[in-house]
Amino acid sequence: MRKSVLVGIGVGVCCLALSGCQYRSRSDRYVLVASNLKLPYWQAVQEGFKDAAEQYKVTADVMGPDGYDPAAEVDAFDDAVRSRPKGILVSAGDAAKIGPAIRTAIQQGVPVITVDSDAPLSSRLYFIGTNNLEAGRLGGRRLVEDLHGKGNVVVFSIPGQPNIDERLKGYQDAIAGSPGIKIVQTVATGGDASSAFDATQQALAKTGADKVNAFVCLESSSGTAVGEVLKRANATDRVVIAMDVNPETLSLIGDGTIDSTISQKPYTMGFVGLKALDEASRSKVGPFRSSYAVDGRSPYPEFVDTGSTLISKDNLQMFQGPGK
Repeated sequence: MRKSVLVGIGVGVCCLALSGCQYRSRSDRYVLVASNLKLPYWQAVQEGFKDAAEQYKVTADVMGPDGYDPAAEVDAFDDAVRSRPKGILVSAGDAAKIGPAIRTAIQQGVPVITVDSDAPLSSRLYFIGTNNLEAGRLGGRRLVEDLHGKGNVVVFSIPGQPNIDERLKGYQDAIAGSPGIKIVQTVATGGDASSAFDATQQALAKTGADKVNAFVCLESSSGTAVGEVLKRANATDRVVIAMDVNPETLSLIGDGTIDSTISQKPYTMGFVGLKALDEASRSKVGPFRSSYAVDGRSPYPEFVDTGSTLISKDNLQMFQGPGK
């Protein structure tokens, strides 16, 4: 009898060594909640999220509106909480709107980690994504270089979305030492490329002292729209700095229409995000609380930076792959 007990213990230890096999199953369900789910950017996040779930042999679900709609995202988040998942990865389309919902989830014992866009005043455990302030500064330094310190700039944004507001602040920091560079218009696109397309057409009509010299895209949907307008008008004397990577953006960098883009790592965000939720759901740190950010002995980091890179013609082939 003693021998059989020892054998049983040995099997259990081996099972633990093999990634904790007795603890995970397809009934362990994790949810990604976001807006603009049809964008290539969010499809990459979903791919990473689902690949990590497949590696762990758990279930990954995705919820949220196809377009930018913070209210609909909160509704999707509430639905996710009611389904009692093991954890939720969420991008804060509007931090103020979704903050109370995150606090409710934490109080109910559902771990929540933010991804791509943070809600720092909520009770989320921590944030995984780009250092957006630094990403904006990276683009801003390129803008100063391209404009030689002088020019009018139109910015395409989604005001109120935390990650995008941080990118704008980064650009503003970078151009602060170049008083000849002025942001003359900020276009609220709502994540709709057609808004950027129309605003670019109007901007191209301006001449003289009002001429627009550069276009800065703080979100991924506007870059290709701006590039398409400039290409049709053969406006080769304007600077465009885009955001994120998709084949159309890279193609427009290749032909010189877009100067550069800031690349993030959306796949990595989704992949690391699911693994982080899985770890949090199995932790032995006790009930989740809202004070981790100011806790010197917190079991969680405040922020996991997944990185960003400026892509131009100089390094384009690295991102397009061989033969492209």
